[in-house]
Amino acid sequence: MNSVIEGKVFVLGDNIDTDQIIPAQYLTLVPTIPEEYEKLGSYALAGLPASYPRFVAPGAMKSEYPIIVAGRNFGCGSSREHAPVSLGAAGTKAVIAQSYARIFFRNCMATGELYPLECQTDLTSLIKTGDTVRLDLDASTLTLLRNGETYALVPLGNAREVIDQGGLFEYARNNGMIG
Repeated sequence: MNSVIEGKVFVLGDNIDTDQIIPAQYLTLVPTIPEEYEKLGSYALAGLPASYPRFVAPGAMKSEYPIIVAGRNFGCGSSREHAPVSLGAAGTKAVIAQSYARIFFRNCMATGELYPLECQTDLTSLIKTGDTVRLDLDASTLTLLRNGETYALVPLGNAREVIDQGGLFEYARNNGMIG
């Protein structure tokens, strides 16, 4: 995995729940079927209030935002693996939030779809949707390119290796834990 991810950022507030990330009516899509996985990405963040811009443009399957910045308690609500899967299917590589619902963080690890990074600083008041940022996973930093400001992130530790290898099952296979 390339340790640097650069691109436009999509900014969200606090308490973004799994119903906002992927509304329940799309949970019938099966992520292991390639065309349904792709379609799942087109519905990522479709449950957000109308005050937010569209995360995936109408008729598109991918988002122009590889990085999401959010506030506290990202991924709260019901336990659905479809939440990180839909974001990954839309082309998102990482979410940077002040905190996560434990189950969402675990589902990121289980699926290997995206990196859930934490930042002690409230980035939602410093970064705007459409800003370009550089995320350095090795250095655990996020740099806002318009002004060069760099923010420290909490290192992922062992979780990074699991996500790098594609999730828990791939990690277990690659390390001789399962056949």
